[in-house]
Amino acid sequence: MTRFTFEGSNNQTPAWTPDGKRIAFYSNKEGGAPNLFWQLADGSGGLERLTTSDYTHVPRSFSPDGQLLAFHENNPKTNKDIWVLRLSDRKAEPFLRTPFIEGAPTFSPDGHWLAYVSNESGRPEVYVQPYPGPGGKWQISTESGTEPAWNRNGRELFYRSGDKMMALDVTIEPNFSVGKPHLLFERHYFTSDFPLVGTAYDISPDGQRFLMVKGVEQATAVTQINVVLNWFEELKQKVPTGKK
Repeated sequence: MTRFTFEGSNNQTPAWTPDGKRIAFYSNKEGGAPNLFWQLADGSGGLERLTTSDYTHVPRSFSPDGQLLAFHENNPKTNKDIWVLRLSDRKAEPFLRTPFIEGAPTFSPDGHWLAYVSNESGRPEVYVQPYPGPGGKWQISTESGTEPAWNRNGRELFYRSGDKMMALDVTIEPNFSVGKPHLLFERHYFTSDFPLVGTAYDISPDGQRFLMVKGVEQATAVTQINVVLNWFEELKQKVPTGKK
């Protein structure tokens, strides 16, 4: 374990670039609302600002070529919106900006689709839209869904529904279509503090393992206390000092 950030008092939500050379995150290093910064993964070079805004920016997902960064913006007028930052010129443009909460934008492995969460139906559900568009949208989850993530093979999409980890098959070519969601497993693991906009797990590159956070088991009540007498005499017998 190595400490990565030393500047600012609020550095959170890290996102790796696809080549593994940099890590983006939000920081309040220069005061004001936390905005997007990134830094070399070896910790050198210091923080480099990516966005400048009066609103909080939270990074989520890089496009496969590393040229785009999807993030959400906390705007009091339009709630939480999805934006995409172009790294070549540091220009950010809105992707979804509505009165509802939209968050957790996640690029598909081919970079042509964005999975995200919205509460437009009255509860959080996972949707997919083509990027950059135009095109319609598909509702992925059926009984509430948060924290979407793509299998790197591009043929499967995961999301969480409470303690349930759900999955469904995805077909992109020649037309986009999805299968019926099915349960992978159901266990209690830590969820994001803001599940509509963040994700608290990750998937191995082969799509076969999940990295999740499990809470500490509740301590059991103490029902017995053992007192050991004359322990020093026993210690001298087991570890002779050579002195009489």
